[in-house]
Amino acid sequence: MKKMKLGRWRPVAIAGVAFAVWVALWGELGAPADGDSSFGEAVATFGVAGPEKAPAPKTNAGPNPNPAPNVAPPVPEKPPAPKPMSNRVVEYHIGVALDADNHALHGTQTVTWRNPGKEKVQELYFHLYPNAFESDKTTFMRESGGKLREDKRTANSYGGMTISSIETTEGLDLTHRLAFEQPDDGNKADKTLAKLRLPKAVPPNGTVTLKMSFTVRLPEVFARMGYKDDFVMAGQWFPKIAVYEPAGTRGRTAEGWNAHQYHGNSEYYADFGIYNVKIKVPTDYVVAATGFPPKPAVVDKKSGTKTYHFYADDVHDFAWSASPHFVYAEEPYSAPNVPGVKIKLYLDPTHLELKERYLYAAKKSLQHFSEWYGPYPYSTLSIVVPPEGAGGAGGMEYPTLVTAWAADSADVGYELERVVVHEIGHQYWYGMVASNEFEEAWLDEGFTSYAEDKLMEAEYGLTPSTTLEASYMTNPASLTRFAWNFDSHDHYADNVYIRGKLVLLAMEKEIGEAKMKRVLRAYFDRWKFRHPSTGDFQKTAEDVTKRSWAPFFDQFVYGDQMADYAVERIERAKSDAGTYAYRVTVSSRGGKDGPVSVRFLYEDGQTIREEWPGKEDSVVFALPPHAAKLKHVVVDPEHGVVLEHKRINNFMKTDVDDKLETRWTMGVAKLLEALFGTVVW
Repeated sequence: MKKMKLGRWRPVAIAGVAFAVWVALWGELGAPADGDSSFGEAVATFGVAGPEKAPAPKTNAGPNPNPAPNVAPPVPEKPPAPKPMSNRVVEYHIGVALDADNHALHGTQTVTWRNPGKEKVQELYFHLYPNAFESDKTTFMRESGGKLREDKRTANSYGGMTISSIETTEGLDLTHRLAFEQPDDGNKADKTLAKLRLPKAVPPNGTVTLKMSFTVRLPEVFARMGYKDDFVMAGQWFPKIAVYEPAGTRGRTAEGWNAHQYHGNSEYYADFGIYNVKIKVPTDYVVAATGFPPKPAVVDKKSGTKTYHFYADDVHDFAWSASPHFVYAEEPYSAPNVPGVKIKLYLDPTHLELKERYLYAAKKSLQHFSEWYGPYPYSTLSIVVPPEGAGGAGGMEYPTLVTAWAADSADVGYELERVVVHEIGHQYWYGMVASNEFEEAWLDEGFTSYAEDKLMEAEYGLTPSTTLEASYMTNPASLTRFAWNFDSHDHYADNVYIRGKLVLLAMEKEIGEAKMKRVLRAYFDRWKFRHPSTGDFQKTAEDVTKRSWAPFFDQFVYGDQMADYAVERIERAKSDAGTYAYRVTVSSRGGKDGPVSVRFLYEDGQTIREEWPGKEDSVVFALPPHAAKLKHVVVDPEHGVVLEHKRINNFMKTDVDDKLETRWTMGVAKLLEALFGTVVW
């Protein structure tokens, strides 16, 4: 999610062809009637014909004095199925109809879950995210205050989800077994997480298939999902199974569910799988969605509806958006690490003249990110531009689909490009690496913010003001703090987005940009589709750089430190007549992120530079006698220490008494804090 403004065939393409052939043979696709989860296997294996049988060779009419030995003809080989990119724990077959007049979704789904652990599992957990908007008493509403970024709820911003039925494939009704859970805060008014007790435990690598019916009342959008007039953004809209983590996943010692409520700060975490979705909307609506359409939409003139069909595999979510006003444009795009992608743009009419800017930003994002981190493996990338007033739906990422800022104005600056770049960056760290955004959000938002800055500088020449951004860190916190445990949304955003990005930049400063690219490339290659932890990233960095990062991570990642180097005092030392000698004390008041340079300027213009490793609490520089007086001392004059957040104490003049100087420095600092709050640092 974006923080508030400051052509070769590939396996996936083959799977798409197989799917299209499968549909053509079997007609309208529905969930397997017997509950057998064979759909994924069909997609993986069907549709690529074997080689044609060669014609029999011609022979002479007469006998052959030297007959050739009998050789059996080769058996036609079955082409290997494309290897799944992920472990495909879940498989969803969903049908949903939009009731545009009543702002509601009516859906059915058949979902199959495979037990990835080594123990039997007796229950399933479902995320029912729309229930966050049920009342003012839900955990999301309490923590967010009914606000996301600058978008606030309206009188119509209430909604929810009703599960009307849950059945096994044998027809056993399990609806009464569903119970709401509140493991994070005990808030009984919160119904965003539910546990379903199964009649029979699921063995290791075994599966369970359920049929579910549900209805969603959409809120007027202010926080990601909902409607605005006749525009719909359906994100986190269906009952979604939580993540069951095997032992060893993200460092856990015992397997179990990772299931949390929907919080004001937190985003999402889900397992990879297959999504086969039909979406019925009024005839004049255009639908954007995760994945690709295996066949054209079907119009039913009698009912005045149109049904879209989308398929996606190796993704961990499915989102869609619909509007009768979308202006659709598409362009094929390929690059050395992007064999072939169809970029699909769903514009609000207000931004029709900005089409090329959206497409250019998307192309350059795919080009650079695939070069820096790894190939983009999907066949589509969709960009939705919400209409004016639907800002809450903007600046959000979903697998193969992103939303830009709302089209509130046709006069926009580089924020247009920045948000598109940011959300496409999420396709890597949120989408493919699939970090746990409940518990380690920085692994997505911090990494994406870092990638965003790199691309905006490389492609548009826009350099971030990291010195100013570091000054925002008045209340640094551990980057591994659970999202809802931050003090506020600003506290969450400052740390997860900005401090997380600065930590990566500090690593880059230490090892160089080329090696940092190697670290991130190795991390992506090693952990894509696997749900890594902060410890997994640290281990990757150590493997690539051949050094320990424990002191750095302990201070700045697991800990809550920022760097704070200060000139503590300047003392006149004894020297020969006509010369001046000084002792200068420099300290580290925060985390140690050296080396740090110190500049000494004399009144005659001469400058002395020293470099301090910055690993101790303090150091005393004994300056040799000099003919002129020392004018001032500056620590880190080039602002090379990325994590330095209190630069006011980096400077000291010598023409003030030491006691007065200390008092002056602290006095000014306190005054500025009182006047400007967080701005001072």
